[in-house]
Amino acid sequence: MQFVKRKPIALATRHLSILASLLLAFGIAAPAAAQTSDLVSKTAFRVCADPANMPMSDKSGAGFENKIAELLAAELKLPLEYTWFPMATGFIRKTLQAYNCDVVIGYAQGDEMVLNTNHYYTSGFVLIVPADGPLAGVTTIGDPVLKDKRIGVVAGSPPGTHMALHGLLAKAKGYDLMVDRRYQDPAGDMLADLKAGVIDAAILWGPIGGPLVKQSHPDFKVTPLLSEPLPPKLFYRITMGVRQGEKVWERKLNSLIRRNQAKINAILSEAGVPLLNDMGTAPLEAPK
Repeated sequence: MQFVKRKPIALATRHLSILASLLLAFGIAAPAAAQTSDLVSKTAFRVCADPANMPMSDKSGAGFENKIAELLAAELKLPLEYTWFPMATGFIRKTLQAYNCDVVIGYAQGDEMVLNTNHYYTSGFVLIVPADGPLAGVTTIGDPVLKDKRIGVVAGSPPGTHMALHGLLAKAKGYDLMVDRRYQDPAGDMLADLKAGVIDAAILWGPIGGPLVKQSHPDFKVTPLLSEPLPPKLFYRITMGVRQGEKVWERKLNSLIRRNQAKINAILSEAGVPLLNDMGTAPLEAPK
């Protein structure tokens, strides 16, 4: 396969580009141009967010990122204010970079264009199947039992590369990557197709799939994909995103995260987000 023979740097660049698009589409912001001024509001905790991106955020405040924002605003003793904009092309430019708000609650670690806080959770892609079906014991994309199955996957996402390596794309059903969630719901459509038997299994980003299953599909089983031996990786550390140069604000948020980590974990767990250890190799152990 030609893509296996590409140089590691080219592969890494391609996968970072795909990941940026994927995380932007599913509620974790993509990069913005660097900023240097510190114009963080002193009178409100100003959050940049998507108004229709459940289970992460929405205007009603029902998303788990909304609840984390409420927690931090209370700790800062500041009112919570939102700048709403669809999590798609132009999101950062028209929110954070325009100084209309000061923090994005969910932002993938490792992008130098925007200043990342310390990560506050690690999660990964998950396999979702009927809990009482023949695929309930599957834990890897390479399991031979998946060979003749139709699997739902977001087009262009990292799991698609693993599916290609195992010859699973011929029967796969792809779902759109970049959409305006006010009008389209690829994750919801995928789970509806799984319920209807249109597909045999679904692969979703865990912070999307886990909460949706917990909320609406108790007959489904969610299994984190922890054992894929080849790149690209299927887990990511999630931070908060602030403007470049705003080190004082970053350090303040880092302190808030550190002091409130147990409460943040509780919010994420209650929502159904699958939490992993920092290396993405095992579920996060609850504190004793």
